[in-house]
Amino acid sequence: MIAVWFSCGAASAAAAKLTVEKYGTGNVRVVNNPVAEEDADNLRFLDDVQSWIGVEVEQAVNPAFPSASAREVWDKRKAMSFAKSGGAPCTGELKKKARQLWEAQNKPDWHVFGFTIDEKKRHENFVLTERENVLPVLINAGMTKRDCAVMVQDAGIVLPRVYEQGYPNANCLGCVKATSPTYWNHVRQINPDVFRDRAEQSRRLGVRLVRYKGQRIFLDELPPDAKGRPMKSLKFDCGIICEE
Repeated sequence: MIAVWFSCGAASAAAAKLTVEKYGTGNVRVVNNPVAEEDADNLRFLDDVQSWIGVEVEQAVNPAFPSASAREVWDKRKAMSFAKSGGAPCTGELKKKARQLWEAQNKPDWHVFGFTIDEKKRHENFVLTERENVLPVLINAGMTKRDCAVMVQDAGIVLPRVYEQGYPNANCLGCVKATSPTYWNHVRQINPDVFRDRAEQSRRLGVRLVRYKGQRIFLDELPPDAKGRPMKSLKFDCGIICEE
């Protein structure tokens, strides 16, 4: 049995399609870790993709957080992001632990993730540090992130609207692993309610999420016109691994 981990992004959608085409629907299960803080249009995209590939997308949720809310994780753990490791507690609870619990119960023989040819090193590191039984279907096909987006669009599926809004991936809005003032001011412009919510919670928990002029500051201290490096749309996909 092959478990395809679907993150509501273009790359994992293409990976699911190629896996089903090669190994058949009877051998493939497609699994998603839902996160409440993702854009609502991701559910529409999920429905379109499962119709396209002919396999229903299952959900893997950590029972300790049945609402799958990152905000709830942050409040319970009294933390939002770990600056030294580049990680976040929401990653461990809602993605990694949820995936491990699903694996323990269902015991898949192989795994497929949305690693593209431009993420070959990331795939190799994952194989070295986590598990060896990974099928690199997108890498073997020589597909980039943009190739995956084109494949999905050629099938008549509209990509999640967050891509069109200029976000670099289709995962959580207001990702707490981001430190760029460019990113956070983009959130402030496109999703001001999300920005205000992250600013309030991070201030309450004492978390300085953004780096500005070489220092970590609170979001409510960030000048609205501050900029860093430009975001690179469709290059990064937080995905099931959810790394910076």
